[in-house]
Amino acid sequence: MAIVVADADEAVSGIADSSTVLIGGFGPAGQPVELVEALIRSGAKDLTVVNNNAGNSRVGLAALLANGQVRKIICSFPRQADSYVFDELYRAGKIELEVVPQGNLAERIRAAGAGIGAFFCPTGVGTPLGEGKERRTINGRDYVLEYPIKGDIALIKAHRADTLGNLVYRKTARNFGPVMATAAKITVVQVSEIVEPGGIDPEVVVTPGIFVDRIVQIAGISPLAELGAAG
Repeated sequence: MAIVVADADEAVSGIADSSTVLIGGFGPAGQPVELVEALIRSGAKDLTVVNNNAGNSRVGLAALLANGQVRKIICSFPRQADSYVFDELYRAGKIELEVVPQGNLAERIRAAGAGIGAFFCPTGVGTPLGEGKERRTINGRDYVLEYPIKGDIALIKAHRADTLGNLVYRKTARNFGPVMATAAKITVVQVSEIVEPGGIDPEVVVTPGIFVDRIVQIAGISPLAELGAAG
């Protein structure tokens, strides 16, 4: 049963050092920046972070990196025009990077939530991303073996939740949230609005409440809105 908590700090309480943290968002869109800021205040360190990107500007995920709390990042797009925090850390040898093609990233997270032990995928065959991985030819096509990405905790952003934890998202802010919610031991969600059961049409629920552990309502405009965040 999901629990509605008072604030972002309570929502992220108990995250241990060396945890693997799945953080939703596609660049700024859908990034749970207030939860990430609370994670910074918690002081948890030596984290492995899974995200589509490696931070934008100096807020949200980029601020977490700048604070020295992340040991490794697993992502698809580590470099954008405003990814200078990650660039500085990586060039200085202060952070590890695992690049995963975007489709593989989504499927590896989905596989964790679905209980799939591993799967064969053609993406990465014949490239450095396929080196060292088990390879198999199936029906004349080459594949490499990929393993699920599981999280100790997922931090995601949705548009609306009911008190049971059922979620709906806003447009492109949906991105990685639904699969990450299924793939972590604890899923924490920040939303703009919380309603009573029945306040969300069951036919439009994207993430069922069974996957959600903590919900916090965040009012106001996220700092990432200034970077053009959608949602």
